[in-house]
Amino acid sequence: MAILMPRIIQAKQIFRRSLSNRSSNTYMAIPKGYFAVYVGEQEKKRFVVPISLLSRPAFQELLCQAEEEFGYSHPMGGLTIPCSEDIFTDLASRLGAF
Repeated sequence: MAILMPRIIQAKQIFRRSLSNRSSNTYMAIPKGYFAVYVGEQEKKRFVVPISLLSRPAFQELLCQAEEEFGYSHPMGGLTIPCSEDIFTDLASRLGAF
């Protein structure tokens, strides 16, 4: 479990920074226990997913890809995942997010 903790901490840092960068006009309510991610290659689509996904190895791989591509700068105001919408929805549904 100690191996997974740094990635979870990194994800929390990304999320906090993206929360601090958002404007009040683009903010939409997110239920407690969930967070927003933006997914897509050309046009980004917003998904609200449970925080429990952060502990799943498959989702952590997406977080690593996001860190490599974007670092801690996420211009959409939420965590941006660099994959297609179809891949993300397939993975999220297999992990029980939807």
